[in-house]
Amino acid sequence: MKPLIILLLSFAISIFAIKTLKKEFNVEMSARIAMSTMLVFTAIGHFVFTKGMSMMIPKFIPFKQSFVHLTGVFEVLLAIGLLIPRFKYISGFVLIIFLLLMLPANIYASVHHINYQKGTFDGNGLSYLWFRIPLQLFFIIWTYNCSIRM
Repeated sequence: MKPLIILLLSFAISIFAIKTLKKEFNVEMSARIAMSTMLVFTAIGHFVFTKGMSMMIPKFIPFKQSFVHLTGVFEVLLAIGLLIPRFKYISGFVLIIFLLLMLPANIYASVHHINYQKGTFDGNGLSYLWFRIPLQLFFIIWTYNCSIRM
């Protein structure tokens, strides 16, 4: 829920800031700024909640904490790429693939009742997916519309 709030709030702020500075609306740029802001916000979680996020990765995958840190850095790089016009298309495409690849971790976490913020097994369970899967699809559509669609 927090990433969605960050996305929508930063979109509203950026759309009005751009309108004020450039005297015109730039919805695409505002959407990319919002997605970048949200990505940096979620990337911070990879370093603050490393233990819990490591629990979201299936046991057979080694170096879980390093993987969590690496994906956090990757999110920051994608956030930067979305803001550079030359790289917005490739960054958007890679972000969509990244979002699709992260979905199994969210499914695994919900099946195992993982609370990534506490690093415990008292999470919301499968009911979490009723929100998370549509949210993930929303992020994918948002990314497509602001960086790939021409």
